[in-house]
Amino acid sequence: MTNEMRHTAPTWTTARRTGRAITVAAGAAGALLLWAVNDPWAGIDLAVRQGDATQHIGPATVVVAALLAGLAAWGLLALLERTVRRPARAFRIIALIVLLLSLAGPLGSGVGTSSRLVLVGMHVTVGAALILGLPARRTCR
Repeated sequence: MTNEMRHTAPTWTTARRTGRAITVAAGAAGALLLWAVNDPWAGIDLAVRQGDATQHIGPATVVVAALLAGLAAWGLLALLERTVRRPARAFRIIALIVLLLSLAGPLGSGVGTSSRLVLVGMHVTVGAALILGLPARRTCR
């Protein structure tokens, strides 16, 4: 393989990283879209109770939380790919359990039914994107 070929043909690793970065970003974008449609447009005040205080959920909070979840999921998948025989299956099982546990947050602390439903939708949107998108099958050779 010539030096020129090495620099022009994307490797499987580069394609996988790019795909996973897009997946993490898509999960965050989906959650942000739900926030945009429901908070300012529909007038649903997205808020959670923290003790006696109420915290309003803004766009930065949505994006940062989704990106942190995505990066943590990516790290878990990378670890599983190095340590277990069927990493995609193990990842999906673990991620689904984490998603279900994460729903306790909005269900338990969301202020109002509408707010709870939108927050659950955000969790499911990010979770589905990560569970389905991160361990995508290899398509190029």
